Amino acid sequence: MLNINKTQENTALTVALGGRLDTTTAPQLEKELRASMEGITALTLDMAELEYISSAGLRVLLSAQKTMNRQGEMTLIHVNETIQEIFEVTGFSDILTIK
Repeated sequence: MLNINKTQENTALTVALGGRLDTTTAPQLEKELRASMEGITALTLDMAELEYISSAGLRVLLSAQKTMNRQGEMTLIHVNETIQEIFEVTGFSDILTIK
């Protein structure tokens, strides 16, 4: 299960993720992001409550990053050790901005 909480302030969107971002839940996040990203110049993904991410989840992040490369910037915050390790092993830590 994946919990998605969105907060928007002007052109800044924060999306807090909780639970598991996997094959089952990735389409849900992709749909939410697609519906919300128009006109957004700063996208922040808060991963404080995210426990797991699969390759399907990574694909959604990559797609969001590509969109934000054209529109502004995307930042990941509160990434736990497990997910940080996945980002490093897959090379995503070089592509994504993680604070």
